[in-house]
Parts: sequence; structure tokens; C-alpha cells
Amino acid sequence: MTDDLRFPVGKFAPPSSYDGYSRATAMERVAAAPAALRAAVQGLTDEQLDTPYRPDGWTVRQVVHHVADSHMHAYLRTKSALVEDNPDIKAYDEDEWARLPDGRGPLVTESLALLDALHARWVATFRAMSPEQFQRTMRHSERGDIALDFILELYAWHGRHHVAHVTGLRSRKGWQ
Repeated sequence: MTDDLRFPVGKFAPPSSYDGYSRATAMERVAAAPAALRAAVQGLTDEQLDTPYRPDGWTVRQVVHHVADSHMHAYLRTKSALVEDNPDIKAYDEDEWARLPDGRGPLVTESLALLDALHARWVATFRAMSPEQFQRTMRHSERGDIALDFILELYAWHGRHHVAHVTGLRSRKGWQ
């Protein structure tokens, strides 16, 4: 953990190499993310959900919806990379998505339920993949060619990153 409100678990840094152990660890983190996010927002009032986790940051509510949006994109990108040769993947403006009505809307419970189902399928997909499949790539419009090993590690970090935004805010505000 760091004192940087923007990156409370540190910035994402991919491992220098990938193996069965690192993949299994990352899969467990991806599997745990929905329950961890649900626990992080458990019992928060609407006013608390509408509190930014940092100055000029998203509200807790927007964070929950963002995680659902981002992980849906990543799941579909994973599947595309498994069935297409280096498919083109378009970036999207996360801040604009967070400003859309559903990104600010009250349906936090629905986004959490979506994450439960999505992660069950995504982790099942990861667990069924061969080591060679983790090396399949996609061409991201901003990052260039990235492998599914990278995606797995990135989203293992991403869930923890946003849970820490919420739990850090709860701790700073004394919301128990």
C-alpha cells in the first residue's frame, strides 16, 4: 500500500515472466475481486457512495460502475484474442463512460451482481486456457500488442486497485 490516493496499491507493473504459479495467483485475485468490492461498499449510504475517493476523482458509485465496465471490456477482449489472430482492440474514454447516466446511477447492486457473473465466466475461461493460449495477443489502439498473460495480471491488479480506493476512503473518513 502507498499513500498515493490515485494508486493506493502502487502502479501496475507486469511481472518479468509468467508461469503457472503467477497465473494461478492472478486468477485467484480476479476471482476474489467481486466479493472484495462488494465488501468494500457494504453498508455505505447514498451520500457516501456519491463521495469522491480522492479530490477530483470518481465517486465510489462511479468506481463500482467503472469496474463492471472495464472488466466487461477485458472479458470480451480476452475472448476475441482466443478466437482471432491479434484482433484490433479499441480504447475507450473511461472518464466519459463514468460521466454517463448509468456510470453515475444508483444501480450499484446490479453492477456488483454483473461482476459476480462476469468473473465466474472469465475465471472459468482463464482456468481452461493452455499456457500457449496465454501468449495469444491483441493489438490495443494505445498500448500496442499485448498478450493474455498481461491482461490477466493487469486485471488481477485492477480489482485490488479500485477496492483500495474505496477501503482507503472508508478508513480516512472513519466509515465502519
